[in-house]
Amino acid sequence: MPPPQRTNVGEVRPNQLILTYGVGSVIELPYLSAMVMGLEDWPAARAVAISEERLLRAVRRQLGGQVEKLLAPPTVPDTAGRPFNPFDDEWKIGVPVAHFPRWLMCPYCRILAPISSGIFTFEPEPYRPDRARFIHANCPRPGRPPEALPARFLVACPKGHLDDFPWLDWVHRGAQCNGPLRFLETGASGEAADVQVRCDTCKTARSMALVFTDQGKSEMPACRGRRPHLRDYDPQGCTETVKPILLGASNSWFSILLSALSVPSQSGRLEQLLEQQWSAFERIRERRDIELLRTFQGLRDFADFTDGQIWEALERMRQGGDAQEERDLKVAEWEIFSAANLIRNSPDLQLRPVQPPPAYSRWIERVLLVERLREVRALVAFTRIDPPGEEGQAMRAPISRNAPRWVPAAEVRGEGIFIQFNESQIVNWGLRCGDLDRQFQRAHAGWRRSRGLDPDTGYPGLRFVLLHSFAHAVIRQFSVECGYSMASLRERIYSRPPGQEAPMAGILIYTAAPDSEGKLGGLVSLGETRELGRHLQAAFDSLELCASDPLCAESVPEQQFLSLHGSACHACLFAPETSCERGNRYLDRSVLVETVERRGWSFFGQ
Repeated sequence: MPPPQRTNVGEVRPNQLILTYGVGSVIELPYLSAMVMGLEDWPAARAVAISEERLLRAVRRQLGGQVEKLLAPPTVPDTAGRPFNPFDDEWKIGVPVAHFPRWLMCPYCRILAPISSGIFTFEPEPYRPDRARFIHANCPRPGRPPEALPARFLVACPKGHLDDFPWLDWVHRGAQCNGPLRFLETGASGEAADVQVRCDTCKTARSMALVFTDQGKSEMPACRGRRPHLRDYDPQGCTETVKPILLGASNSWFSILLSALSVPSQSGRLEQLLEQQWSAFERIRERRDIELLRTFQGLRDFADFTDGQIWEALERMRQGGDAQEERDLKVAEWEIFSAANLIRNSPDLQLRPVQPPPAYSRWIERVLLVERLREVRALVAFTRIDPPGEEGQAMRAPISRNAPRWVPAAEVRGEGIFIQFNESQIVNWGLRCGDLDRQFQRAHAGWRRSRGLDPDTGYPGLRFVLLHSFAHAVIRQFSVECGYSMASLRERIYSRPPGQEAPMAGILIYTAAPDSEGKLGGLVSLGETRELGRHLQAAFDSLELCASDPLCAESVPEQQFLSLHGSACHACLFAPETSCERGNRYLDRSVLVETVERRGWSFFGQ
């Protein structure tokens, strides 16, 4: 594959390069279809470091200790008022891409060929880079040569490999003939049944509708292990059979993210300041370096502290960081939320406690209005075909050829509502719902067994089902009232049963945006005591009857190995993938309300 084009031909937001158009994804630019390249091709020198030490430690546990920092995607500096100069290096800052797929089609004469054939010509536009395109210069159409379109069919495998569709082998059924091919559409619907590929040389033709049948899938070749985002082939090879997918399909790329809220792990003001600016201090190894840092960066926030005090605090934090190396990312957050210690409020996290709704005070122990929060998200890998789950490292596609020294990250700011459940109530409820717990356990074991995974590990417990279902019910209700779309609200589940460590039982519903403060107060206002009680009642009322009942109410986890849910569907509990931590698995509205099919499992009673 040739080097990626360094011309800016499109724009996306920094957060989209983590969630939607990350490394290995296909992005539709104005006139091109392109693949976002691996980290080796990114201009890391133009990126800005993001400080979040807890998240960085978690990334190192997954990708190795060589990871040095989290970097925001490179952005073009503000050029307002300056004339456009296509030869200025500042206009070339961005994330590199390469043309993909490599097969193109002329929309007029319908010829289908790879870029390497020379049939299509790349036509750059130095003064309008967004108009760069491929054209079919020798097309018989009179007038301006038509723009070439990317081929609509690709092949992928569950291990993250992606390749061009094997057009020649598919049309000729393995016979030796090199073309040229024509992509013919016999109908106006654009469906695969209306698409036929024909060879001009041997006149062989074949319908693309067969691609998605059992016969067509059985004729798909073995995966070549191609990794176009890294411009190589998997050195370990691949034993999977490729599966046909469509260009732009939602299952062609799923991000695997690690995220952490910025919570003060230290109670002192100096320690909190060091945490917030850790990227500037983490490389300091001698006391005299602090004086140099003051000289070059100012450090106005540290004016009240001497170099000796800063050095001693740094030493304490480094020693304490080793002890926290294996802690779960959510543990520190839970400790802050469950204690509700307002003294530890910081510019990145501001909490305000309110009384739980009186009608629900028996079950809800604490409600916190998170008036300000900061979340940092880091991209560590991605998957294709199947969304991220418990498949392990084998199905994760890497974002770099070598062990990465940094990973792309994005920070967002927003607001939220934290709800902590009464621990004794959850324990008692779990004892009387043992039958439902066993149903979910058997469903979980069957789901993992069907994927060749250990069926006896990874079960989150019935407590998680309750918290997860409650979070989805609240998200759906809030989206109606607060003005945010359902996809912009996210959940964060804190679930851990009693045992060797302290139990956790709570949820955080929040919204955050990368391009602004993300805080308008609309979500926080719904957490006030009276408002929250009204919305919880409305959420539970809407769950008693589902538009898909009685089918939804009759669903049990053991019949849903592909989804791992009970009484839940798109009409009552499912949420967008941007909102849900577990891909709409482990959901059941019967743990919240009594349905037409099940009674006695509701946590909140009748």
